[in-house]
Amino acid sequence: MYSVTQFAKQVGVSVKTLQRWDREGRLKAKRTLSGRRYYTEADLATALNLPQRPAARRTIAYCRVSSPAQRPDLQNQRVALSSYAVSKQLVVDEWMMEIGGGLNVERKRFLALVDAIVAGEVERVLIAHQDRLARFGFALIKHLCETHHTELVVMNTETLSPEQELVQDVMSILHCFSSRLDGLRNYRKAVEKALKDENRAQDPDEPHS
Repeated sequence: MYSVTQFAKQVGVSVKTLQRWDREGRLKAKRTLSGRRYYTEADLATALNLPQRPAARRTIAYCRVSSPAQRPDLQNQRVALSSYAVSKQLVVDEWMMEIGGGLNVERKRFLALVDAIVAGEVERVLIAHQDRLARFGFALIKHLCETHHTELVVMNTETLSPEQELVQDVMSILHCFSSRLDGLRNYRKAVEKALKDENRAQDPDEPHS
């Protein structure tokens, strides 16, 4: 993947020229899920009139834990996935190791993985357990992989899904909904008070305190 600036240097034109080509449809930029423009090797071959060559798709192993205190679990995932890959005669081209909550879908490496899948660069994703990618919404990620012809390999080893993470995530959800309920109660009280004040202002016969 090339950023707009990187691609402009490779092609030997200005960024403004690339923007014009994009508007004219001459060479359309692709976009990540976050809206960032980028170009691929195929785009480079098109811009330079080079013969197209199939891009090498890679196998990525993704490991995640929620907190720095769980680093040993992170390494356990890697060891287990390494052994699994060897047993299946799979070569892991890239390891993505990340510390971040399973409810946070804006994790840096997670988004990089999704962008690479959408760009058609990933042949296969290896994970120890489905909640390593996301606590919720795994079916959507699976559909994304299927749509972009990426094999999603899940060991689903329960021992590599730390129980304390689930407790933390449940507590986060409860806190979130509790805060929303409190906010709604406060909002309702404010609305009721505003309506009373409005009715009192419209009723000139009502005595004022």
